[in-house]
Amino acid sequence: MGFLMIKNAAELVTPIGRSARGGRAMGELRIVQDGAVLCRDDKILAVGTTAEVKNTLAELTTDFSSIEQIDAEGKTVLPGYIDPHTHFIFGGYRQDEFQMRLQGATYMEIMEAGGGIAATNRATHEATEEQLYEAGLLRLNRMLDLGITTVEGKTGYGDDTETEDKMLTVMERLDRDHPVDIVRTYMGAHSVPPAFKGRTGDYVDYLIAEGLPMARGRADFCDVFTEKGVFELEESEKLLLAAREHGFKLKMHADEIAPLGGAGLAANLRATSADHLLKASDEDLLAMRDAGVVATLLPCTAFSLREPYARGRFMIDSGLAVALGTDLNPGSCYTQSIPLMTALATIYMRMTIEETITALTLNAAAAIARADTVGSLEPGKKADIIILDCPDYRHLSYHFAMNLVETVIKSGKIVRKP
Repeated sequence: MGFLMIKNAAELVTPIGRSARGGRAMGELRIVQDGAVLCRDDKILAVGTTAEVKNTLAELTTDFSSIEQIDAEGKTVLPGYIDPHTHFIFGGYRQDEFQMRLQGATYMEIMEAGGGIAATNRATHEATEEQLYEAGLLRLNRMLDLGITTVEGKTGYGDDTETEDKMLTVMERLDRDHPVDIVRTYMGAHSVPPAFKGRTGDYVDYLIAEGLPMARGRADFCDVFTEKGVFELEESEKLLLAAREHGFKLKMHADEIAPLGGAGLAANLRATSADHLLKASDEDLLAMRDAGVVATLLPCTAFSLREPYARGRFMIDSGLAVALGTDLNPGSCYTQSIPLMTALATIYMRMTIEETITALTLNAAAAIARADTVGSLEPGKKADIIILDCPDYRHLSYHFAMNLVETVIKSGKIVRKP
């Protein structure tokens, strides 16, 4: 039985709870001066001041020589970050497309030049399992450097079930081999393949017949790109209802490009989360609030596409639970930068740093149905902890767009240190 104690922190900062915090409660953090955390094996045992935690430890053991200790004097301690929305397994890159977009090319012009999601689908289909694994491993290493201890990863770059199966297999292997926990999402309904052009309903039937059975028991969630001209409301609902019958929890890409009403459908289906939401109506957002659907906002994507940001301030003021995700993907948002996302949320989306921390931890955990085990520093939760090289948590927005993460503890083990 191994103990790890972090002591003497200038500040220990964490939301509290085992479910999403909505509205004003997002700004309520527990802040402990001279803070400490005691872990035993992979769980948190005690949280409080250094004196309080030392007293707890003294009641458990007298052999202090075997206890691993980290002196966090002058540092800030937080829960590990959670990224609840990524597409981090993919083949190839789309740097040419990005440069075209910077020069003003439209989505259709990029598509006609061979770009867009179809380009990634081709590259992912052609990539071997080992190539996808090695690329995914490097991305996870960067995430860990940024303090991400749990990440959601989606399939969705396969025009066929075989490629989707390959993507799931890679994520399963990485979840076993890498410290970062991977929550898997099946997203066969990411785009309509050329073979099904003009027959979206037939493609949904194909996903129900082949894709869902393939992913059942392997992916936690089913997601769909609900958008005008891609998967419309009726098609999305049909797929998600079938997914629920197969035991999947539900997620949605909703109202990113057009105000289709995806947020309202997410509320009706009581999905775990609805993501993007740039064009979601007030009525649908309030319905999400009442249904307990987490609003996962992706400001790095809006930044990359030069689009207006989602209305995070309105959502929080209206009582919604807001989470933040990077949307790491090879097309619209090739970044996993938590520091950039924090800057965008606080400076441009007008979220407070306290709300942003909750959105990056406890609410992000709720967006992937893990708030009962991660997302806050509380006894009984997994010992996923980061130590920041700053004396005050407000440096996260003040020292903007900089990675302040110095030490990462995952499941009670130090996996990154200075």
